[in-house]
Amino acid sequence: MNILIPEQLSKITGTKSVIQYLDGLEKGYDIKNMLSRLFVDYPPLKERLLNINGELNKFVNVYVNGEDIRFLNGIDTTLIDTDEVSIVPAMAGG
Repeated sequence: MNILIPEQLSKITGTKSVIQYLDGLEKGYDIKNMLSRLFVDYPPLKERLLNINGELNKFVNVYVNGEDIRFLNGIDTTLIDTDEVSIVPAMAGG
């Protein structure tokens, strides 16, 4: 599975724009598990992606193979090893 990291967060990941997790994708592995593993490997991401209640910040969008997880099963969206997960902070402007 590839996790695409936007440029705004790549300083936290050591300038990695793609993180690969090829192991540990047992049955039932989902966005919640993926985020937990990501936060172990890159702890500062947690405060950037989650709000104080431990939920995805409303300004963070997550896509699996181009589909917004809000229209799938949210953080319970199941993943497989060939999935591509994109983390996209929302842009503000006017």
